[in-house]
Amino acid sequence: MLSVLAEDRSGTRQEDLDEALDLATERRERRRRRARHLGMSVAGLALGVAVWEVAALIIGDATLLPSVQATVNTFFTYIGQPYPTESDPLWQDILVSTERILIGFSLGTFVGIALGSLMHAIRPVRHLVDPIIEVTRPLPPLAFIPLLIVWFGIGELPKIVLIFIGVVPIMVVATLAALDSVPHELELCARTLGASKHYTLTRVQVRAAIPGIVTGMRIAMAGSWTSIVAAEMIAATSGVGYLILQAGNYLRTSLVFCGIISIGIMGLLLDGCLRLLLRWADPTRR
Repeated sequence: MLSVLAEDRSGTRQEDLDEALDLATERRERRRRRARHLGMSVAGLALGVAVWEVAALIIGDATLLPSVQATVNTFFTYIGQPYPTESDPLWQDILVSTERILIGFSLGTFVGIALGSLMHAIRPVRHLVDPIIEVTRPLPPLAFIPLLIVWFGIGELPKIVLIFIGVVPIMVVATLAALDSVPHELELCARTLGASKHYTLTRVQVRAAIPGIVTGMRIAMAGSWTSIVAAEMIAATSGVGYLILQAGNYLRTSLVFCGIISIGIMGLLLDGCLRLLLRWADPTRR
């Protein structure tokens, strides 16, 4: 009897060791894939910069297409120097645009997730609100700029509201789709174990739907940058969009490129934060 128990324990230990070894091997392979992906991404960026430099040399007109070196020099010149002279330096314009993005995006994400969850849980609410979302979702947020200027002026509020208007429909649709894709068995298991409907929705279904919700957040973040830059070009005295418009009016093409590249960098950083949020929320992606 003791020998049988010893064999069972040794067999269990061997199975645990094999499982741990397989898990470690899988994680190493994931790290290798990520390293290869990062290397290919860097190579792609380097290729794009090289094509840009060659095209600038062929054109030979800094007004049409400045060289990479000229753009880099302009960036370091105006990162701490205002343009126009009565405006803010580039770093402050980047900070102002990012602040507007984060406020409007956070409010829109919260409302979108809450409304999407409510529509999933209560069918009458879904039938009532869904037509409104479907009608407003195709509308470009930029179409609301004249109305927002009339209603709120040209301060900070209309820009935040504009981002909010663009984010909410995307997050509602993403939240609904993610919750609808959660297996119904999870809800049944939670209810069987005594969980209330509210607890099941917030602690089980929403948590299982986080990957889809974060994907919607990434899409909404990209749309937020489009909205804020357009709004700053029309009704603002600060921000990256305002800087790009002023530089374009005076044919400072290198400074226009600096503003565009700044938007790309900030968008990449914020998207990276959302990717980290997804990895933290979804253990299978670690």
